[in-house]
Amino acid sequence: MKAVAVDLDALGDTRPLWRDFLADAARRFAPIATLEVDTLPDDRVAAAEELDRWASAGVGDWRGALGRFAEDRAPVYLRPSAEASAALRSLADGGVRVGVFTDAPETLAQVALAHLGAGRRVEALEAGAGARERLLERLGREAVVAATLADLATISSDAG
Repeated sequence: MKAVAVDLDALGDTRPLWRDFLADAARRFAPIATLEVDTLPDDRVAAAEELDRWASAGVGDWRGALGRFAEDRAPVYLRPSAEASAALRSLADGGVRVGVFTDAPETLAQVALAHLGAGRRVEALEAGAGARERLLERLGREAVVAATLADLATISSDAG
């Protein structure tokens, strides 16, 4: 095995942080434009497209606001996993290239990787629409995909 593509949420669940950002943005920007959080799609790529339309009503750079929100609150939501760290270390020690993909916006993904302590072991990050496919192109089609922490642990033990 030469490469592993890891779903970001296998390292740490970013969805609660995402949902709380949406609630905060809806409240904070309500005087400018109404955001109906309950009607947003669960798929973050589709939700980001909706947020782009919402932001065009005068809200502005919601991705920058997401980055600031995530930086401020990531320590509350994201804790490094000993199991994930050991798996990433084992893969890196074995010379396996590691990339991470997510449907989350890149600003959230970058903050999450840093707070999860995974940034230095990850060679590539792809976020947003088509992230998994873009990462597989970068790593090579033979890359193994780890969608869960259990997948990652199994892959790393097989590689070791």
